Amino acid sequence: MFKTIVLHVDASPHFNARMALAARMAQDFEAHLVGCAVTGLSLRDFVFLACSNRSAVPSGEYEQMREAPRIHLQQFTQQAESLGVDSYESRMVDEDAVQALQLQARYADLLVVGRGDPDSRGLRGTARLPEELALHSTRPVLVVPDGYHREGGIGKITIGWNASMEATRAVQTALPLLRRASKVQVAVINPDEMPDRHGEQPGADLALYLARHGVQIDVVQIETAQTTAGALLDLARSSGSDLLVAGARGHSRYREWALGGVTRDLLDQATLPLLLAH
Repeated sequence: MFKTIVLHVDASPHFNARMALAARMAQDFEAHLVGCAVTGLSLRDFVFLACSNRSAVPSGEYEQMREAPRIHLQQFTQQAESLGVDSYESRMVDEDAVQALQLQARYADLLVVGRGDPDSRGLRGTARLPEELALHSTRPVLVVPDGYHREGGIGKITIGWNASMEATRAVQTALPLLRRASKVQVAVINPDEMPDRHGEQPGADLALYLARHGVQIDVVQIETAQTTAGALLDLARSSGSDLLVAGARGHSRYREWALGGVTRDLLDQATLPLLLAH
């Protein structure tokens, strides 16, 4: 069950949608919602300040860097009250976003973040925030895309399944949502490419596992020349899914730049929330 949910609070113009979804989940699971804002000032900045005559932060900007997240947390509190969240708190952390949220995740069940901006010139650690957290934090990450808006909760769910350790972990962490879903479909993309993983009936073992948890699924096998991410997202959109569950896989920076990566493609292209786990 999700009993503690950590929400990244920032200045994004898309924050309200992220807040609304996190609040809805906190209500559905009777969970405690933690709004976490970061200053971008890490421990090394304070060490530098203490050991140098030079300032790591330009004069006058130190308090400004703390004032902005303070205002964002006040707005979080107001929205939590107006959205009817029963249990919540706000935290401001002197650290970059990745380090701060990784720490908060140790004592939570779920992280909720925005898509991130690869071209961001804002706080350190925000450009690749979702994938960094999915790959290196101890908890699943719910990524809410820019422009997302939905009144209801998460009813229909698509699972991207390739029988990997990452996908297995993603399914396991998604169980609280899967049990509440009105429909769950499992997408197996080009299963013939990995017969040693899938066996004679791709998706059958997963269906049996989930059935024992009270989750009934439809298995959809897709043979396609599309990218894996493109095929998953097309299926999720055409079926009206509210969430896509997938394993997060990392590559070297050169390999991802040269070949692309499913995780990065999902983050770049998704118009529905993603639940990622490594």
